[in-house]
Amino acid sequence: MNISAQHSSGIAVPFDRARLDRLMDDAGIDVIVATSKHNVQYLLGGHRANFFDYMDATGITRYLPVMVYPKGAPEKAAYFGHRLEKFQREVNPMWTPETQTSCAGSVDAMQKAVDHTRKHGMKPKRIAAEFAFLPYDSSIVLRGAFPDAELVDALFVLERQRAKKTPDELKKLKYASEAVIDSMNAVMANHGPGASKADLMEALRREETNRGLTFEYCLITVGTSLNRAPSEQKWEKGGILSLDSGGNFHGYIGDVCRMAIQGEPDAELEDFLGEIETIQRAAMKPVRVGALGREIYAAAEPLCAKSKHHNHLEFLAHGMGMVSHEAPRLTESGPVPYPATDADRPLEAGMVISVETTLLHPARGFIKLEDTVVVTEFGHEVYGEGARGWNRGGTAA
Repeated sequence: MNISAQHSSGIAVPFDRARLDRLMDDAGIDVIVATSKHNVQYLLGGHRANFFDYMDATGITRYLPVMVYPKGAPEKAAYFGHRLEKFQREVNPMWTPETQTSCAGSVDAMQKAVDHTRKHGMKPKRIAAEFAFLPYDSSIVLRGAFPDAELVDALFVLERQRAKKTPDELKKLKYASEAVIDSMNAVMANHGPGASKADLMEALRREETNRGLTFEYCLITVGTSLNRAPSEQKWEKGGILSLDSGGNFHGYIGDVCRMAIQGEPDAELEDFLGEIETIQRAAMKPVRVGALGREIYAAAEPLCAKSKHHNHLEFLAHGMGMVSHEAPRLTESGPVPYPATDADRPLEAGMVISVETTLLHPARGFIKLEDTVVVTEFGHEVYGEGARGWNRGGTAA
């Protein structure tokens, strides 16, 4: 992120420090101990261990990055990383006044964080740790060091912090979205009848990688099947294809879904996708600064309810950015369970929302559009607008 908040100590912090301090104060949190790769990357302004980008297991332990941030005291912030991160540190030093890249696993990394906190005389009454990303052995070290402190989950505060994206974050999200669309276009155009789902997914992986993305996943269907796993099932003449893929660009996810067909769509298929497009546009329309999160659902759900396919239609809107489901949280009834915290909160400029409408038609197959919508000062912007209709498959066998 190319944002830095200058503290009175002269330390340039690469995130909105005032916002984080305010969120911590509201929650009564004295110190945050971040241990997820995405939140550590965010707090460090972009650093992520390249050796452990794919896997965390190492020897008899696991990789664990530990970031310590005391409320209102960035001069006491610290980062503790693996010994192999020292090479990245030499090229791009971290902003944290205390930085150690000499850890080997989860226990010693947390012990160094505890020692640092004690050394600076911090006596936190409430420590926020990432419960879902805190190994049991590390939690024993943290809990044992501060037995009188209350240990709470840092998820909500860190998610609220990340919800309002900076211009640099939005630039990454826009590129990721557009690069996934371009990759899908290439795959659809260059594969004719007989291509398997496994072949199509592998081709998409290569296309996304060639555009600088880290391929994360592809949910794929062909023909009338609703199964979204890669397989040897073939995309045959006259069959439809759905590609729903996430490609990661420097920590930020481009997540869109587009449709294609081998041949020409009939009137029924045109109507199906046209109805989905209408619901998508209706859901996007209220997205603006100050709108309540529930207005998105209020615009889309009546259209779904009156559709003659309502029993097979699914609508979902959720926040996204570094994580595929993050704030703003708009529904408590979606496939990923969480409270609808933002249903009655106003949207802020810089928030990013994924809008998706799916028709699981029992006879014609899986038909879906998914878009990335950004709240702007003047309304909203859709990232990756292209390829919204029935894209044509290639002619090669």
